[in-house]
Amino acid sequence: MFDKILLAVDGSEHALHAARTAAELARTIKPKEFRVVVSYDTIPMYLGEPNLQFAIDDRKKDAEEILDKALKEIGEIPCEIHTEVLEGDSAVNIIEVASTRNSDVIVMGSRGLGRLAGLLLGSTSQKVVAHAPCPVLIVR
Repeated sequence: MFDKILLAVDGSEHALHAARTAAELARTIKPKEFRVVVSYDTIPMYLGEPNLQFAIDDRKKDAEEILDKALKEIGEIPCEIHTEVLEGDSAVNIIEVASTRNSDVIVMGSRGLGRLAGLLLGSTSQKVVAHAPCPVLIVR
């Protein structure tokens, strides 16, 4: 049914809960592929050098830390885990990876680290649900 699971994480509590849920799903259905995606915002070019490179390095470091946390939450699962750290709009990146990698399901948190934490469903998750090429499991 779900041979290729895509987990999108941003470091929020909802995303870490989604990681645990996706791992349980993987342990239950034993997929062929489990992919974890972290996306960070594009750094504005007007920062100039060397500030631009410092900002990029900081964002990449933060993204790697988010990825490490998610992998710890996932733990052992019965398939290989692939990871991707991408720059750009998170919703667009998630949808593009799901399309490119032929994902069967996207798992993600209902709200991320965005500014409007009080919303029932975050803007990234709304965009993904609206445009995803496969089913989306939103975890609260």
